[in-house]
Amino acid sequence: MTLEKDINQQVFRSEYQKAIINLIYTFNWVNEKVNRRFEPFDITQQQFNILRILRGAGQPLSTLQIRQRMLDKMSDTSRIVDRLVKKGMVKKSICREDRRLVDVLLTDKGKKLLQTMDGMNEEMDSIFKYLSNEEAKHLNVLLDKIRMIENPSEENSAETAITG
Repeated sequence: MTLEKDINQQVFRSEYQKAIINLIYTFNWVNEKVNRRFEPFDITQQQFNILRILRGAGQPLSTLQIRQRMLDKMSDTSRIVDRLVKKGMVKKSICREDRRLVDVLLTDKGKKLLQTMDGMNEEMDSIFKYLSNEEAKHLNVLLDKIRMIENPSEENSAETAITG
């Protein structure tokens, strides 16, 4: 389906407006697909993100360090960590170096859940099954380029990646 058919709108003010609407619409579409795949595990995307951050770090991290690495910068990291503690996926302890900080550590239960969910990688990738590997790479470059408004000094690197 095309965006025009999906939202029943044939005319856009500009291609830029259409791109913004398309990006928002597609984000929500992908978000729904991902949430459906997470439902059987009783886990949210933000909780999954924290578990993966902790596994990747290989050591306890403070909630501040976790927040800096989160995909959703608006997440309430402390609240999400508390929910993961209740589920037995992570443990919290007072940081030895700075007693004002709380360290968060992945538990064996959290590790097992991630290992189980690793089996979904191909299913998750299938959301983009109509893109070739080269198209997915190009999409990543374009998305990076859109976010350059935040850091224009990186413009040349993204342009080089697109044009080769």
